[in-house]
Amino acid sequence: MTLFRPCIDLHDGKVKQIVGGTLRDDGSSPRENFVADDSPAWFAARYRSDSLSGGHVIKLGPGNDSAAAEALAAYPEGLQIGGGITIENAGAWLDAGASHVIVTSWLFDQEGRFQRDRLKQLSARVGRQRLVLDLSCRRIESDQGPQWRVAMNRWQKLTDLPVTASTLDSFLDDADQLLIHAADVEGLCGGIDAELAELMGRWGKLPMTYAGGTRSLDDVRLVRDASDGRVDVTVGSALDLFGGTGVAYQDLLKWNRQQIGDPNR
Repeated sequence: MTLFRPCIDLHDGKVKQIVGGTLRDDGSSPRENFVADDSPAWFAARYRSDSLSGGHVIKLGPGNDSAAAEALAAYPEGLQIGGGITIENAGAWLDAGASHVIVTSWLFDQEGRFQRDRLKQLSARVGRQRLVLDLSCRRIESDQGPQWRVAMNRWQKLTDLPVTASTLDSFLDDADQLLIHAADVEGLCGGIDAELAELMGRWGKLPMTYAGGTRSLDDVRLVRDASDGRVDVTVGSALDLFGGTGVAYQDLLKWNRQQIGDPNR
């Protein structure tokens, strides 16, 4: 069944919703859809009180460690943490209360070549059951149809790692879950990449969460239908909790209750 998974995106120490494709290392400011007045702990406590598990905290660049620690302290073992995770700091974030660490960029060298030995080392260090791979990817059109390539460094650089069934198979021994951001539609509220959700669902061998472009409950249903209920979904800029108008947070809580067959919960 497809469930709603919450998120807390952090930029400059604040909870924000930004257009993912506008993140740069050149000092320019990303395009912001929402900047919260409430603290990261407020959002984490809200998710905890509503029994939402499996959500993620993503640190979008430097200056977010204190904010991330605040969120984890408000919901111990209830949130995953990503953004700048390495083998050196992964254990500390688990000790700080994260249920899992989420890793992308550290698994690649500066040229964007995947380093499988790093994945093996990190999995051995923290345990496969505490590791999530974030396969943030960009869509590439080809004569054979759409393809997707993992992007690193806040989605700025394409790597050599394609998102294919064989690639996903290679992670089975080393990761517990997958988080897949469709970077081209992230933050745009223009609709999901249904073909990517379908690819994820056809594979379906690990718990997976899709992120990017969700603008309405119809898009949540589309993720469910495209993936045959094998992929969960997160909602960002369209959510009223983040200033959006497309999806009501209470409707997503109701959606989860319906999916698990407990409409009165």
